[in-house]
Amino acid sequence: MSTPSQSYEVGSDPSQWIAQEELRWYALHTRARHEKSVERRLRDRGMEAFLPTTLEVHRWSDRKQRVEVPLFSCYVFICCALSAEDRTRVYQVDGVHGFVGSRGASLPIPDEQIESIQKVLTQAAGRSHPFLKVGQRVRIRGGAMDGVEGVFLSENGDHSLIISVDAIQRSMAVRIDGYDIEPV
Repeated sequence: MSTPSQSYEVGSDPSQWIAQEELRWYALHTRARHEKSVERRLRDRGMEAFLPTTLEVHRWSDRKQRVEVPLFSCYVFICCALSAEDRTRVYQVDGVHGFVGSRGASLPIPDEQIESIQKVLTQAAGRSHPFLKVGQRVRIRGGAMDGVEGVFLSENGDHSLIISVDAIQRSMAVRIDGYDIEPV
C-alpha cells in the first residue's frame, strides 16, 4: 500500500527541513452559477484553480448568442497540498460549499484526468455529457430510436444498448455509437 508522497524543502540546516505534502487536484462543490467567481477568488488567494468551460449557443426571443459556460456546473478544480492552511483559504471563498469526497475526506482526482480535460479543451470544443457506467439503464434521445431504453454496455470501445425481455430471459444488443443517450 502506498503512502502520500512528501517532498522536503532543503536548507543548509537539516533540522529546518520542512515536509510538504504533494500537490494534488481536488474538486470543489460551488453554489450554482458561482463557478467563475470562485475560480477568480481562489486565484486571487494565490491558489491554482481550473474551471473547464465550453461555448454554448443560448437563444432568447430576440437573439442568439454564444456564451461561455462551465463544462461541469457547480464544480471548480483546485491543485493544493490540502494542508490546514489550504483548507482555510478555500473555505473563506464565498460560494464554496466544500471539497468533493465522502465522510469529510476530500477525494483526490488523478492528474491524468485533469490533463485529459485540459488537452481536449485546447484541441476541440467539448460538451458536458451525463456520466454513464457500464451496466446502467439509459435512454436514447433523438433519431430513429428516440425513447428506447436499455442497459449501457461498452466492449472494446464499441457502445451498445442491451434490450431485455425479462419474461423470457432473453436480450438483444444494438450499437448506439453516434446516438445521444441519457441515464434513466
